[in-house]
Amino acid sequence: MVRRRNRTNKAAFSDLCFGGEVGAAQLFYDREMASLWKSTVVTLEMIKWEHSVFALPFALTGAVLAAGGWPKLRVLGWIIVCMVAARSAAMAFNRLADARLDAANPRTAMRALPVGTLSSGFVAAFVVAAMALFVVGAAMLNRLTLELAPVALVVVLAYSYMKRVTRWSHLVLGLALGIAPSAAWIAVRGSLDLRIVVLTAAVLLWVGGFDVLYACQDFEHDRKAGLNSVPQAFGIATAFWIARAMHLGMLLLLCWLMELFGLGRIAGLGVGLVAILLLYEHSIISPKDLSRMNAAFFTLNGVISVVFFGFVAADVLLHP
Repeated sequence: MVRRRNRTNKAAFSDLCFGGEVGAAQLFYDREMASLWKSTVVTLEMIKWEHSVFALPFALTGAVLAAGGWPKLRVLGWIIVCMVAARSAAMAFNRLADARLDAANPRTAMRALPVGTLSSGFVAAFVVAAMALFVVGAAMLNRLTLELAPVALVVVLAYSYMKRVTRWSHLVLGLALGIAPSAAWIAVRGSLDLRIVVLTAAVLLWVGGFDVLYACQDFEHDRKAGLNSVPQAFGIATAFWIARAMHLGMLLLLCWLMELFGLGRIAGLGVGLVAILLLYEHSIISPKDLSRMNAAFFTLNGVISVVFFGFVAADVLLHP
């Protein structure tokens, strides 16, 4: 009887210990997963992943022009994966590279890295994961997209250091987004047509122009920190004229693109609407009043890219 009780007590003790270890391990796992999820959400908020809408419609425009209609669903899906992954890697890398500068800038001092909400190690791991996803996506498209994937990553990551090197860093950012339609063309065709490079140049000027305007907010900080930008080099008033010239150049290139691809009135209406939206964007801000910069930068530019894609796609699909 005593032996049976001892055995029972030992079994109960063993179950208690084993159960305690499992419970502790489960608790640890749950906490780690919750922390990982929270950090991932904060990172996505930090890089404003929803602003992929800026370049994605232009990439889709390149895909539609390459296919002469809708590309295959599998190709379209991997193009979107590559676009979001590349932009996520670039933005997270930019926040990592500029963490010290952001901490010294009143406009950016409350970002996640300067205030310590995120660790630099986690953001670096996020960059690596996004880059890996981009390479996988490129591999799923065709051989040329895979071969050019490292080149694309160098372009999108290099921008983060350009303000330390040149006042024309805005154009490097423009190139980073501008390669999207050419990359999408290659994803569909497996080769490059020089006609689509015209759209790359148009996006380069579009992005470069609104980045010049956006940099006007950091005029004082850039001068103190020794960073280069068009506003810092030429003054805010001149920077506005340079941005206007870039956006005019964009519109001229879009008109040329229409001619090269034989696009019709629907696409022409889209270009006209883009011109009106750009005009409105420039009308709500001025060298003396930058208070509506966020509306001009985020809202209107997102609308511009979607409008252009929508009208070009309609033109191609209705007049194949």
